[in-house]
Amino acid sequence: MTTLAPTRTEVRRQLTGIRVSDLLNLCGAGAAAVALTALLSSQLAPITSPLGFVAVAAGLFLALYALLVSLTERGVAVRDRVVTVVVHGLAFTLLAVLVFIVVFTFARGASALPHLNFFTDDMAKAGPLDPLDMGGIAHAIVGTLIQISIALAITIPLGLLTAVFLSEMPGRFARLVRTVVEAMTALPSIVAGLFVYATLILALGIPKSGLAAATAISIMMLPIMVRSSDVVLRLVPGTLKEASYALGAGQFRTVWQVVLPTTRSGLTTAVILATARGIGETSPVLLTSGFTAAMNTNPTEGPMVSLPLAIFQFVKSPEPTMVARGFGTAAVLMLLVLTLFVVARVVGGSNPLKKDARRRAREQQRRTRAQQRSARDQQRGERPGPRTTKRTSRPPRTTPQEQS
Repeated sequence: MTTLAPTRTEVRRQLTGIRVSDLLNLCGAGAAAVALTALLSSQLAPITSPLGFVAVAAGLFLALYALLVSLTERGVAVRDRVVTVVVHGLAFTLLAVLVFIVVFTFARGASALPHLNFFTDDMAKAGPLDPLDMGGIAHAIVGTLIQISIALAITIPLGLLTAVFLSEMPGRFARLVRTVVEAMTALPSIVAGLFVYATLILALGIPKSGLAAATAISIMMLPIMVRSSDVVLRLVPGTLKEASYALGAGQFRTVWQVVLPTTRSGLTTAVILATARGIGETSPVLLTSGFTAAMNTNPTEGPMVSLPLAIFQFVKSPEPTMVARGFGTAAVLMLLVLTLFVVARVVGGSNPLKKDARRRAREQQRRTRAQQRSARDQQRGERPGPRTTKRTSRPPRTTPQEQS
């Protein structure tokens, strides 16, 4: 009987999760970094800027954290821990900046928001020195709704038709159109305002109005609508189109009765995202709509104010009440945009294509885990053990006489 040496036990490294040692390393490195930065600022080189203090402390923190992790981990694990801390730190910084902006805006506009007249009156009978219980932003709210409605009436048909063309008719011209749309995504809003100002107002003689502002806003909304819709339309499985063609439907009928109904929620999300982009534009409205303190519901005659333009006019004033009105208007606009993004997130989460993709991903992960589990079980079953010899009993010999 022969015996084999005992197999070496495998030590698996923990890739996810937070251990107690990680928390201790983070706390120790953070405290040491702050202390060293304060010591350097007081003894060697004074750091007067808070941003400079944070930058120096962050650099020292990463160096000290890498040193602490290297005492117990190897090089790959050290790099993994440091990169993880950097990524989480950047995400936390962005979230903190966003929260600070929201809280600061609502705090500065808190004195104007409780007044009901702030939402129901305009500024026709209120001046810069009047208290907050006089005047409001009703004219800006109505102007924003009118302008964004006209912009949506222009953007939705053009954007949807362009997205269908890009997804259903690939070719050289489609690639050119896609390149132009992607370039328009990074177009500065002031350029769109200058274009409408030069063509409609100067060349054609159309006065500054809500219609001109809506045209400029639609130029900024169009690339968002086209790109989002194109991405959604390309997610439609080819088997659905092939089944429609096999039943005798043409391309137009397939798009109208198969592709568009399948991507309804995704297209709704694209419209909401484009609306959130257009509702906060300031530069195009500043050049094309004009300014008025009174209510104007006619988009073709006279200036029409929107919420971003009202914010710009309010905060220019040196009076504290006007500045408070400006921050209150900014809070209303921010709340409206955040609501649109939440609605887009909810509607996008109900997309059947995305649900099907997530379901397939979960099934694939489940199959992968099952295969890994069966492979581990098979390895345990095939692990060699002590070799033993098994004796087999032979039948007794019989003589020819006994056989007969």
